[in-house]
Amino acid sequence: MSGIQQFFAFAQTARRGSFAEAARDLGSSPSTVAKSVARLEAQLGVKLFHRTTRRVSLTGDGERLYRRCERVLAEVEDLQADAAGARATPSGTLRIDLPITYGRRIAMPLLAELVRQHPALKLDVRLQDGYADLVRDGLDLAVRVGPLQDSTLVARRIDWQQLVIVASPDYLSEHGTPRRIEDMTRHSAIVFRLPTSGRNRPWQLRQGRRQVELQPEPRVLVNDGEGMVAAAVMGLGLAQVPDYMASHELEGGLLVELMPSYRPVPMPISAVTPSSRLMPPRVKLVLETLETLRKRNA
Repeated sequence: MSGIQQFFAFAQTARRGSFAEAARDLGSSPSTVAKSVARLEAQLGVKLFHRTTRRVSLTGDGERLYRRCERVLAEVEDLQADAAGARATPSGTLRIDLPITYGRRIAMPLLAELVRQHPALKLDVRLQDGYADLVRDGLDLAVRVGPLQDSTLVARRIDWQQLVIVASPDYLSEHGTPRRIEDMTRHSAIVFRLPTSGRNRPWQLRQGRRQVELQPEPRVLVNDGEGMVAAAVMGLGLAQVPDYMASHELEGGLLVELMPSYRPVPMPISAVTPSSRLMPPRVKLVLETLETLRKRNA
């Protein structure tokens, strides 16, 4: 590889975090890709990657070069696609990071349908509630809930997350139904423990135009949203969870939503990518599919 191909080899290695995976994407061999990157480093006089026996990660100089070369390489790929007369069909492995419950209940059914429609498309799905580093972990796309803090990523809002207060009918029959925020302090609380910090997540409510946060004394602490729903079904108290997390239980009458007029402002759910350009057809297809969620819930 020489010339601009060296930059393609560098960019693909940066995305995948592996010479072997970059080589598969480029239709080359790992040794050819590694040598091409090494020649580029020699020409530029900088070290672009930290190398281990299994993975590579960008250095500070590598990150700066990666950000700058994305736009130029995207233009080249666009020209190649136009010259070919049509864009390639979705193929290859889509590496996507999803929040656990949202991924299982909302995103995975959509992804499964895409795989059925496009036989050349493969999925590498990572379910976790922590934030992944898209470049370091070689991800094409991630779905994130709440305000976004990484300004280097390109985001598209695909959905909303609405928090609801729920309890079981048996619990309410025994302890009464709260009607106001003040009533909630007399009830047992099922509280979410944040996995990253170990802190208890406050309950968020809205009273008129005023945002209210409560720090209820927990009767039950759970570090998993579906575990909170299960605890509420068992009658252990009130819980605040995303609506999609308790949708089946609410529809089946196992849980009841309390004080819907006090729902907080919904939080955005976004799909994020390292760049809006240099985007394979498989990533564009998934983004378009996820955006149907926004249209459905508009």
